[in-house]
Amino acid sequence: MSQRHRNQDLAPPPKLDARAHAHNERHRINSELQAVAAQVSAGYEPDEVHEPGRAWVPPHHHDAEIGKKNATAKPARHWKVKDWKRRTTVRKAKAQQMRLTAEQA
Repeated sequence: MSQRHRNQDLAPPPKLDARAHAHNERHRINSELQAVAAQVSAGYEPDEVHEPGRAWVPPHHHDAEIGKKNATAKPARHWKVKDWKRRTTVRKAKAQQMRLTAEQA
């Protein structure tokens, strides 16, 4: 069963709000990088320009340990796997056998 609504303590943020927040973050990052590029092209030496480092990157909302653990977990099974294909093949073979026995009789 899905665990989407299992935890009733925390309501998930609306999808539009999450998308808007991500858009604002991307815009902010691109603006900072364009400002650095403009300063370098204006004649500043690259060593003199304050380039945003790793600490400048917005923090991720997920725990790194959970991400490492989930990276090694088995991925979710797709519905169209070999068992499904095998069942289809068996059904086709049965239908073919029924046609052959019907023609012979």
